[in-house]
Amino acid sequence: MQKQEKDLDTLFLEAYEKASNMTKALPPDVMLKIYAYYKQATHGVVQVQQFQKIDLRDGFKMNAWMQVKHLSIDEAKRLYIEMIDSVTK
Repeated sequence: MQKQEKDLDTLFLEAYEKASNMTKALPPDVMLKIYAYYKQATHGVVQVQQFQKIDLRDGFKMNAWMQVKHLSIDEAKRLYIEMIDSVTK
């Protein structure tokens, strides 16, 4: 089981690298999903206190993250990987 988790973590890090090096602009809704999956995968459930000052942009980000709060960390990693793979092909 630990090997499987390591594989998922490796794939997640590779997807993060791909996302970090992307040059094409993505639609805002896709960016919000990517953000939400990443935050859920790396921080777990959103805490409203994490957003010190909520402007419109942060409100959208917080809302996107709250919509995926039911996902486990591994599920969020898998969805993040799938999303990055789909936008980089």
